[in-house]
Amino acid sequence: MIHPAELSVKNTCGIRLIKHSPRRTSATKITLKASLCHGGTLESDIGLVFLSSQPGTLNQAVKDVEALVNKEEDGSIHGTWLMAEVDHWNNEKERLVLITDNTLLIFKYDFVLLCCEQIQKIQLNYIDRIAHGSFTFPKRSLLKRDGDGVRIYWDRLREPSFTSRWNPFANDFPFTTFTHHPVRNIDTLAALCDIQTFSERLKAAAERAHVRKPIPGKANGVLVLQQPIHIEAYVGAMSFLGNQNKLGYCMARGNLGF
Repeated sequence: MIHPAELSVKNTCGIRLIKHSPRRTSATKITLKASLCHGGTLESDIGLVFLSSQPGTLNQAVKDVEALVNKEEDGSIHGTWLMAEVDHWNNEKERLVLITDNTLLIFKYDFVLLCCEQIQKIQLNYIDRIAHGSFTFPKRSLLKRDGDGVRIYWDRLREPSFTSRWNPFANDFPFTTFTHHPVRNIDTLAALCDIQTFSERLKAAAERAHVRKPIPGKANGVLVLQQPIHIEAYVGAMSFLGNQNKLGYCMARGNLGF
């Protein structure tokens, strides 16, 4: 179990960002087993590359993040998912996501050190929209993204500032975006990476939270939209290189994992 020190908390409009000092758990040694095929690449199972799919590692990670759930504040756990978060600069980042009675929790987890580095908490009774669709970019953007995703909104009256849009490190956006994790095609991990089931469970949990704890002056209920997910980014050498090389994931790279 992890008992990390709470370093900083940001609380605004139903969202909290909690950063933790990384500490190792009792199970920190990861043994990577992968055989090479004729081309010198890993065998067909892509999960051999991602540390999150190594035997025992994912189970340990789920136990660690579930241990960080505050039962009095967050309530009971309704599901856990492994997904990729896509930020406003089109950067992919590996995330563990939990839905509880009252909260959507997004964990930044280090699968090398087996420790949680950051938690983002979103109160379910603030969530007002869930959008599904393919990704789009501005007409003159040099970026592109295949596949589809889901975007969760919790403050329809607030728009990101100009400064935040152009700051790659800004985290004050009133929404978060997810897409499929690359290991979703592994049979044993398909359910854990199922975005459709995640969004359905989230909608149901958020609607229950709206009934239990309505926000004064805020319309109750969750609107589900089928529409493109727009990323307002134009040039992103960092995201292109990072996404191509999967730098947002904990992976086995040669004899190293990072």
